[in-house]
Amino acid sequence: MPSTAITANRLLDGAVIYLTADGDWTERLADAAVADGKDAEAALLAVAEAQARAGTVIGPYAFKVDIAEGFPTPLGQREAIRTLGPSVRTDLGYQTAPN
Repeated sequence: MPSTAITANRLLDGAVIYLTADGDWTERLADAAVADGKDAEAALLAVAEAQARAGTVIGPYAFKVDIAEGFPTPLGQREAIRTLGPSVRTDLGYQTAPN
């Protein structure tokens, strides 16, 4: 069974964010909490959904990841695109930021 991570959008500015192990949010998938198993996924999703009800984030959901070189890598095309930023005007998206 693949591992999962939790993503949402920050309500303040719409940025793609990922839930961390301490219940905070980050824009870096590399810092996201990774759940192995349905119980761990449900626990992380419960934290994210509580924050959605509080008005911090919108639309949290779990997505499948693989661990490559110690970091989560999205398995789906949608999530791969979300980690990179907009697919149009790539001169303005996350792609322009130095690593």
